[in-house]
Parts: sequence; structure tokens; C-alpha cells
Amino acid sequence: MRDTTNLDLQESGWEELRKEARKIEGDLDVKLSSYAKLGARFTQGGYVEGGSPSVGSSRSWKSMEMEIQSLLEKLLDINDSMSRCAASAGPATSVTQKLARHRDILHEFTQEFRRTKGNINSMKEHAELLGSVRDDISDFKASGSMSPRMQLLRERAAIHGSTSHMKLLVKLKQQELSWVLRGHCLAMFKEK
Repeated sequence: MRDTTNLDLQESGWEELRKEARKIEGDLDVKLSSYAKLGARFTQGGYVEGGSPSVGSSRSWKSMEMEIQSLLEKLLDINDSMSRCAASAGPATSVTQKLARHRDILHEFTQEFRRTKGNINSMKEHAELLGSVRDDISDFKASGSMSPRMQLLRERAAIHGSTSHMKLLVKLKQQELSWVLRGHCLAMFKEK
């Protein structure tokens, strides 16, 4: 009798965890879709004159990013709890398959979030670069009375600033690639 009571508690716990996981997965699906749409609005000219994103949209991105990150962490915790529950219940093919599916969904959502966030960051950088070019053009037009030597010095400084910025971006992307490759290699070793 005691074993069936314990089994019933484990099954009810499993079902509660699955229900919570499905709810969070639905919320994540909606949030990620909204986040992608917010990023699409940015590409369609959702920035103010001068090339930088508006303050409100920047807050929306940050707020949505934090919400999505929080939901991903909650889903990870629930998946871990489901793993513990499944392990204590014993081997069952259907439970294992359901758990694997929930893990796959978490992985897909995490990848989609990283990809969308990377795209939005790239669009922001692009807008900032365009904004600085517009500012340089405006400054150049305004400084029509400057001597040619001063204009060359100003242009040289602008080129140096752009070059430094690009070197920094390349370095950051190389570090990110190195991090991803290390993570991939570690995952391969864990699988063996």
C-alpha cells in the first residue's frame, strides 16, 4: 500500500511539473514571437532620426530579454525537477520520451532566443554606425570654411575611431566563437 501511495505522489508531481512546463513553453513561444517582431520593427526603420534606437524601444528590448531569460531559467529548473521525478519513479519509456521532448523544446527556445538577440544587437550596431556616418557628414558640411589641413586631420581621426571600433567588434566576435566552440567540444565529451 505504501508503494502505491508513493507512486501516486510521484505521478501527480510529474503531471504538475509537466503542466507547469507546458504553460511556460507556451509563454515562451508568445514572448519569443513578440521579441522577434520587435526586432523586425527596428529593421523597418524603428529608430529615431540620427540612427539610434528610441529610448522606449530600447527599454522594451531589455525588459523582454529579461522576461525571456527568466522563463528559460524557470523551464530549465522544471526540466531538472522532472528529471529527478522520473529517476525516482523508475525507468519508463513514455516518461523518458516526454522528458526528452521537453528538453528539446528548451534547447530550441534557447537557440532561438540567442539567435534573435544576436540579430537585434547586430541591427543596433548597424544603426549606430549609420548614425555616426550621418553625424560625420553633417559635421563635414558644417565645417565648409575649415582649412584643408584641418579637414584631413578630422577625417583621419574619424577613420581611426572607426578602425578601432571594428577591431573591437572583431575581437569580441572571435571570443564569442571561441566560447561557442569550447561549449560544443565540452558537450561532445559529455556525450561519450
